[in-house]
Amino acid sequence: GCEVEDFDGIPIVSLNESPIVGVNRVLKRLADIVVSSLAIIFLSPLMIVLAILVRLGSRGPVFFSQERMSIGGKSFGMLKFRSMTADHGGDVELLTKKDDPRVTLIGKFMRRTSLDELPQFFNVLKGDMSIVGPRPERTWVVEELKNKIPRYMLKHKVKAGITGWAQVTGWRGDTSLEKRIEYDLYYIKN
Repeated sequence: GCEVEDFDGIPIVSLNESPIVGVNRVLKRLADIVVSSLAIIFLSPLMIVLAILVRLGSRGPVFFSQERMSIGGKSFGMLKFRSMTADHGGDVELLTKKDDPRVTLIGKFMRRTSLDELPQFFNVLKGDMSIVGPRPERTWVVEELKNKIPRYMLKHKVKAGITGWAQVTGWRGDTSLEKRIEYDLYYIKN
């Protein structure tokens, strides 16, 4: 059945019929551990090369941690390879503009190929994320959207993922947030 509960001040209908409970939750976590461990092992040569290129491309750290929101509204630091200059100003823009001068040369390549996302396998291994689940948003974006998009907070009923049903079906990047939420909720329910 369903029940109404309070989530960050917003009444929501609990998705008790979600298949990601009990033994399914344990199996999903086990699969996440196995897949992320294998990915880290097999992709480590590529990640080492990318880390060296990031380091040689501009001053600053190799990794970039960005606060995102996952299951239950819990925030965590999502890892990425740094693709911008280290002295760029803050985290206040939703998307980087085309030809943004802050994006480094290796950063452009990594963003175009999604290689900047590879460190998220460490987030999965740690338990902050899952391989598949709704893509996590920045916490300040969640605050702005939770009252604007109906059922938006329901995506936080499961662990955020490196990829999700919305991304697999073409709804990624600068696409309709409403459509992405629709696909995320379909994934959670089914």
